[in-house]
Amino acid sequence: MKALYGTNEINQIAFVVRDIEQAAESFAKLLGIPKPDCFLTGASDISRVIYNGKRSEARNKLIFIHTPGVQIELIEPDEAPSTMRDFLDERGEGIHHIALEVDRIKRQVELSGDRGYPVVQTGEFTSSKGRYAYVDTFGRCKTMLELLEREEPQAVTAAAEGEREGREPLLGTGVVKQIAFVVRDLEATIDAYCELLGAEKPRIIEAGAPEVTQVVFRGEPTDGKSRYAFIDTPLVQIELIEPDPASPSTWLEHLERHGEGVHHISFVVHNLDEKAAMLENMGFPVIQKGNFWNGRGKYAYMDTVSEWKVIIELLEKYDG
Repeated sequence: MKALYGTNEINQIAFVVRDIEQAAESFAKLLGIPKPDCFLTGASDISRVIYNGKRSEARNKLIFIHTPGVQIELIEPDEAPSTMRDFLDERGEGIHHIALEVDRIKRQVELSGDRGYPVVQTGEFTSSKGRYAYVDTFGRCKTMLELLEREEPQAVTAAAEGEREGREPLLGTGVVKQIAFVVRDLEATIDAYCELLGAEKPRIIEAGAPEVTQVVFRGEPTDGKSRYAFIDTPLVQIELIEPDPASPSTWLEHLERHGEGVHHISFVVHNLDEKAAMLENMGFPVIQKGNFWNGRGKYAYMDTVSEWKVIIELLEKYDG
Protein backbone atom coordinates (compact mmCIF):
# COMPACT_ATOMS: atom_id res chain seq x y z
CA MET A 1 0.00 0.00 0.00
CA LYS A 2 1.30 3.46 -0.91
CA ALA A 3 1.49 6.13 1.80
CA LEU A 4 -1.28 8.69 1.41
CA TYR A 5 1.14 11.62 1.18
CA GLY A 6 4.01 9.70 -0.43
CA THR A 7 6.03 9.22 2.77
CA ASN A 8 5.82 7.37 6.08
CA GLU A 9 8.57 9.37 7.81
CA ILE A 10 7.03 11.16 10.76
CA ASN A 11 9.82 13.64 11.38
CA GLN A 12 8.37 15.90 14.08
CA ILE A 13 6.39 15.82 17.30
CA ALA A 14 5.15 19.28 18.29
CA PHE A 15 4.15 20.55 21.72
CA VAL A 16 1.95 23.57 22.39
CA VAL A 17 3.06 25.29 25.62
CA ARG A 18 2.11 28.34 27.66
CA ASP A 19 5.67 29.39 28.53
CA ILE A 20 8.26 28.47 25.91
CA GLU A 21 11.18 29.62 28.06
CA GLN A 22 10.18 27.24 30.83
CA ALA A 23 9.59 24.45 28.29
CA ALA A 24 12.99 25.11 26.72
CA GLU A 25 14.66 24.70 30.13
CA SER A 26 12.79 21.45 30.71
CA PHE A 27 13.61 19.89 27.35
CA ALA A 28 17.23 21.01 27.58
CA LYS A 29 17.50 19.11 30.87
CA LEU A 30 15.72 16.07 29.43
CA LEU A 31 17.86 15.90 26.29
CA GLY A 32 21.19 17.01 27.73
CA ILE A 33 21.58 20.11 25.57
CA PRO A 34 22.12 23.83 26.17
CA LYS A 35 18.87 25.72 26.56
CA PRO A 36 17.70 26.50 23.00
CA ASP A 37 16.66 29.98 21.92
CA CYS A 38 13.22 30.70 20.53
CA PHE A 39 12.25 32.95 17.65
CA LEU A 40 9.06 34.77 16.71
CA THR A 41 7.33 33.95 13.47
CA GLY A 42 6.86 36.74 10.96
CA ALA A 43 4.06 39.25 10.65
CA SER A 44 1.02 38.38 8.57
CA ASP A 45 2.43 39.79 5.32
CA ILE A 46 5.25 37.22 5.60
CA SER A 47 3.62 34.25 7.35
CA ARG A 48 0.32 34.53 5.43
CA VAL A 49 -1.62 32.53 7.99
CA ILE A 50 -5.06 31.35 6.90
CA TYR A 51 -7.08 29.76 9.71
CA ASN A 52 -10.51 28.26 9.04
CA GLY A 53 -10.61 30.10 5.74
CA LYS A 54 -9.80 33.55 7.17
CA ARG A 55 -6.61 35.61 7.28
CA SER A 56 -5.11 35.65 10.79
CA GLU A 57 -2.53 37.87 12.46
CA ALA A 58 -1.34 34.89 14.54
CA ARG A 59 2.33 34.75 15.49
CA ASN A 60 4.06 32.04 17.51
CA LYS A 61 7.25 31.69 19.47
CA LEU A 62 8.99 28.55 18.18
CA ILE A 63 11.88 26.23 19.01
CA PHE A 64 13.01 23.28 16.87
CA ILE A 65 15.19 20.64 18.54
CA HIS A 66 16.83 17.95 16.43
CA THR A 67 17.15 14.76 18.48
CA PRO A 68 18.87 11.57 17.27
CA GLY A 69 15.43 10.53 15.97
CA VAL A 70 12.31 12.60 15.56
CA GLN A 71 12.44 16.41 15.81
CA ILE A 72 10.76 18.14 18.76
CA GLU A 73 9.00 21.45 18.16
CA LEU A 74 7.88 23.78 20.95
CA ILE A 75 5.17 26.34 20.17
CA GLU A 76 3.89 29.22 22.29
CA PRO A 77 0.96 30.80 20.43
CA ASP A 78 -0.19 34.37 20.82
CA GLU A 79 -3.85 35.29 21.34
CA ALA A 80 -4.75 35.63 17.66
CA PRO A 81 -6.87 32.87 16.07
CA SER A 82 -4.92 29.72 15.19
CA THR A 83 -5.15 25.98 15.58
CA MET A 84 -2.45 26.16 18.27
CA ARG A 85 -4.33 28.84 20.23
CA ASP A 86 -7.53 26.80 20.10
CA PHE A 87 -5.70 23.65 21.20
CA LEU A 88 -4.20 25.44 24.19
CA ASP A 89 -7.56 26.95 25.19
CA GLU A 90 -9.55 23.75 24.73
CA ARG A 91 -7.13 20.95 25.67
CA GLY A 92 -4.27 22.66 27.48
CA GLU A 93 -0.58 22.07 26.96
CA GLY A 94 0.51 18.96 25.14
CA ILE A 95 1.30 17.36 21.81
CA HIS A 96 -0.54 19.24 19.08
CA HIS A 97 0.62 17.45 15.94
CA ILE A 98 2.96 15.10 14.15
CA ALA A 99 4.48 16.13 10.83
CA LEU A 100 5.40 14.77 7.41
CA GLU A 101 7.52 16.44 4.72
CA VAL A 102 5.86 16.33 1.31
CA ASP A 103 6.34 17.44 -2.27
CA ARG A 104 3.73 19.59 -4.02
CA ILE A 105 1.83 20.62 -0.91
CA LYS A 106 -0.93 22.26 -2.95
CA ARG A 107 -1.78 18.87 -4.46
CA GLN A 108 -1.58 17.22 -1.02
CA VAL A 109 -4.01 19.77 0.40
CA GLU A 110 -6.48 18.88 -2.36
CA LEU A 111 -5.95 15.18 -1.65
CA SER A 112 -6.65 15.77 2.05
CA GLY A 113 -10.06 17.22 1.26
CA ASP A 114 -10.85 14.33 -1.06
CA ARG A 115 -10.06 11.86 1.74
CA GLY A 116 -12.18 13.66 4.32
CA TYR A 117 -9.34 15.43 6.13
CA PRO A 118 -10.13 19.16 6.15
CA VAL A 119 -7.24 21.63 6.08
CA VAL A 120 -7.66 24.00 9.02
CA GLN A 121 -4.60 26.24 8.72
CA THR A 122 -1.95 27.12 6.15
CA GLY A 123 0.98 29.51 6.09
CA GLU A 124 4.53 30.28 5.00
CA PHE A 125 7.71 29.57 6.96
CA THR A 126 9.47 32.65 8.28
CA SER A 127 12.84 31.12 9.26
CA SER A 128 13.38 29.43 5.88
CA LYS A 129 11.62 29.11 2.55
CA GLY A 130 8.65 26.80 2.54
CA ARG A 131 5.07 26.37 3.60
CA TYR A 132 2.87 24.24 5.82
CA ALA A 133 -0.68 22.97 6.15
CA TYR A 134 -2.39 21.58 9.24
CA VAL A 135 -4.75 18.75 8.34
CA ASP A 136 -7.51 17.72 10.75
CA THR A 137 -6.80 14.01 11.09
CA PHE A 138 -7.78 13.97 14.76
CA GLY A 139 -11.00 12.03 14.35
CA ARG A 140 -9.27 9.06 12.73
CA CYS A 141 -5.64 9.33 13.82
CA LYS A 142 -6.18 10.98 17.25
CA THR A 143 -3.84 13.87 16.51
CA MET A 144 -3.40 16.73 14.05
CA LEU A 145 -1.11 16.22 11.06
CA GLU A 146 1.15 18.93 9.65
CA LEU A 147 2.35 18.78 6.04
CA LEU A 148 5.64 20.56 5.38
CA GLU A 149 7.10 21.62 2.03
CA ARG A 150 10.64 23.00 2.19
CA GLU A 151 12.68 24.87 -0.38
CA GLU A 152 15.82 24.93 1.77
CA PRO A 153 17.21 23.10 4.82
CA GLN A 154 15.90 24.06 8.23
CA ALA A 155 18.17 25.43 10.95
CA VAL A 156 17.62 23.51 14.20
CA THR A 157 18.99 23.24 17.70
CA ALA A 158 20.98 20.00 17.80
CA ALA A 159 20.62 17.37 20.49
CA ALA A 160 22.45 14.62 18.60
CA GLU A 161 25.31 12.53 19.98
CA GLY A 162 28.54 14.52 20.17
CA GLU A 163 26.77 17.90 20.10
CA ARG A 164 25.80 18.20 23.76
CA GLU A 165 28.94 19.94 25.04
CA GLY A 166 29.64 17.15 27.50
CA ARG A 167 26.12 17.01 28.92
CA GLU A 168 24.20 13.76 29.19
CA PRO A 169 20.48 13.28 28.64
CA LEU A 170 18.56 12.93 31.89
CA LEU A 171 17.45 9.39 31.01
CA GLY A 172 20.72 8.37 29.36
CA THR A 173 19.17 8.70 25.89
CA GLY A 174 17.61 11.42 23.76
CA VAL A 175 15.84 9.02 21.40
CA VAL A 176 12.04 9.16 21.50
CA LYS A 177 11.19 5.53 20.77
CA GLN A 178 7.38 5.75 20.65
CA ILE A 179 4.46 8.10 20.56
CA ALA A 180 1.38 6.32 21.92
CA PHE A 181 -2.34 6.98 21.56
CA VAL A 182 -5.30 5.68 23.56
CA VAL A 183 -8.25 4.88 21.32
CA ARG A 184 -11.78 3.53 21.57
CA ASP A 185 -11.71 1.47 18.38
CA LEU A 186 -8.35 -0.16 17.75
CA GLU A 187 -9.20 -1.67 14.37
CA ALA A 188 -10.51 1.62 12.95
CA THR A 189 -7.45 3.54 14.13
CA ILE A 190 -5.13 0.88 12.69
CA ASP A 191 -6.89 1.26 9.34
CA ALA A 192 -6.46 5.04 9.45
CA TYR A 193 -2.73 4.85 10.17
CA CYS A 194 -2.15 2.12 7.61
CA GLU A 195 -3.78 4.31 4.95
CA LEU A 196 -1.86 7.38 6.10
CA LEU A 197 1.54 5.67 6.23
CA GLY A 198 1.14 2.93 3.63
CA ALA A 199 1.84 0.35 6.33
CA GLU A 200 0.83 -3.28 6.48
CA LYS A 201 -1.74 -4.04 9.15
CA PRO A 202 0.08 -4.89 12.39
CA ARG A 203 -0.78 -7.78 14.63
CA ILE A 204 -3.18 -6.94 17.45
CA ILE A 205 -1.67 -7.96 20.79
CA GLU A 206 -3.86 -8.98 23.69
CA ALA A 207 -2.83 -8.19 27.26
CA GLY A 208 -0.65 -10.83 28.85
CA ALA A 209 -1.62 -12.99 31.80
CA PRO A 210 -1.72 -11.03 35.09
CA GLU A 211 0.95 -13.28 36.65
CA VAL A 212 3.25 -12.21 33.77
CA THR A 213 2.41 -8.51 33.47
CA GLN A 214 2.14 -7.80 37.23
CA VAL A 215 0.58 -4.38 36.62
CA VAL A 216 0.41 -1.86 39.45
CA PHE A 217 -1.74 1.23 38.80
CA ARG A 218 -1.55 4.09 41.31
CA GLY A 219 -0.19 1.71 43.92
CA GLU A 220 -2.83 -1.01 43.49
CA PRO A 221 -2.49 -4.32 41.58
CA THR A 222 -4.72 -4.57 38.50
CA ASP A 223 -5.06 -6.78 35.46
CA GLY A 224 -4.56 -3.62 33.39
CA LYS A 225 -6.13 -5.23 30.36
CA SER A 226 -5.79 -3.55 26.98
CA ARG A 227 -5.26 -4.42 23.33
CA TYR A 228 -2.26 -2.99 21.47
CA ALA A 229 -0.81 -2.51 18.02
CA PHE A 230 2.59 -1.15 16.95
CA ILE A 231 3.33 0.52 13.61
CA ASP A 232 6.98 1.15 12.79
CA THR A 233 8.05 4.27 10.92
CA PRO A 234 11.64 5.35 10.12
CA LEU A 235 12.10 7.65 13.13
CA VAL A 236 9.46 6.79 15.71
CA GLN A 237 7.10 3.91 16.46
CA ILE A 238 3.35 4.47 16.69
CA GLU A 239 1.65 2.59 19.53
CA LEU A 240 -2.14 2.31 19.63
CA ILE A 241 -3.84 1.20 22.86
CA GLU A 242 -7.48 0.26 23.41
CA PRO A 243 -8.09 -0.14 27.16
CA ASP A 244 -10.56 -2.61 28.62
CA PRO A 245 -13.41 -0.56 30.17
CA ALA A 246 -13.69 -3.02 33.05
CA SER A 247 -9.99 -3.02 34.00
CA PRO A 248 -8.42 -0.02 35.82
CA SER A 249 -5.32 1.36 34.10
CA THR A 250 -3.62 4.61 33.18
CA TRP A 251 -4.94 4.15 29.62
CA LEU A 252 -8.56 3.87 30.77
CA GLU A 253 -8.12 6.80 33.17
CA HIS A 254 -6.78 8.94 30.31
CA LEU A 255 -9.62 7.92 28.00
CA GLU A 256 -12.25 8.76 30.61
CA ARG A 257 -10.68 12.09 31.63
CA HIS A 258 -9.34 13.41 28.33
CA GLY A 259 -10.79 11.27 25.56
CA GLU A 260 -8.81 9.76 22.71
CA GLY A 261 -5.40 11.14 21.89
CA VAL A 262 -1.73 11.10 22.85
CA HIS A 263 -1.09 9.24 26.09
CA HIS A 264 2.72 9.12 26.29
CA ILE A 265 6.10 9.19 24.62
CA SER A 266 8.65 6.47 25.38
CA PHE A 267 12.39 6.21 25.99
CA VAL A 268 14.28 2.91 26.13
CA VAL A 269 16.57 3.05 29.18
CA HIS A 270 19.05 0.95 31.10
CA ASN A 271 18.38 0.37 34.81
CA LEU A 272 14.71 1.35 34.66
CA ASP A 273 14.25 1.14 38.42
CA GLU A 274 17.09 3.58 38.94
CA LYS A 275 15.71 6.03 36.37
CA ALA A 276 12.20 5.78 37.82
CA ALA A 277 13.52 6.43 41.33
CA MET A 278 15.45 9.46 40.04
CA LEU A 279 12.30 10.92 38.49
CA GLU A 280 10.30 10.18 41.64
CA ASN A 281 12.90 12.04 43.69
CA MET A 282 12.45 14.96 41.30
CA GLY A 283 8.71 14.99 42.06
CA PHE A 284 7.41 12.86 39.20
CA PRO A 285 5.74 9.75 40.70
CA VAL A 286 5.09 6.43 38.98
CA ILE A 287 1.52 6.22 37.63
CA GLN A 288 1.68 2.63 36.45
CA LYS A 289 4.32 -0.04 36.09
CA GLY A 290 4.46 -3.63 34.95
CA ASN A 291 6.01 -6.15 32.61
CA PHE A 292 5.59 -6.46 28.87
CA TRP A 293 2.72 -8.69 27.76
CA ASN A 294 5.29 -11.40 26.86
CA GLY A 295 7.52 -10.90 29.90
CA ARG A 296 10.47 -9.71 27.81
CA GLY A 297 10.81 -6.34 29.46
CA LYS A 298 9.22 -3.89 31.84
CA TYR A 299 7.82 -0.37 31.78
CA ALA A 300 6.96 2.54 34.05
CA TYR A 301 4.71 5.50 33.27
CA MET A 302 5.92 8.62 35.04
CA ASP A 303 3.70 11.60 35.92
CA THR A 304 5.79 14.15 34.02
CA VAL A 305 2.96 16.18 32.46
CA SER A 306 3.66 19.25 34.60
CA GLU A 307 7.24 19.45 33.31
CA TRP A 308 7.24 17.92 29.80
CA LYS A 309 3.53 18.26 28.90
CA VAL A 310 3.13 14.52 28.36
CA ILE A 311 3.51 11.28 30.31
CA ILE A 312 6.97 9.79 29.82
CA GLU A 313 7.19 6.02 29.64
CA LEU A 314 10.42 4.27 30.56
CA LEU A 315 11.04 0.98 28.76
CA GLU A 316 13.65 -1.63 29.61
CA LYS A 317 14.00 -4.60 27.29
CA TYR A 318 15.56 -7.87 28.37
CA ASP A 319 18.23 -9.47 26.16
CA GLY A 320 17.01 -12.49 24.24
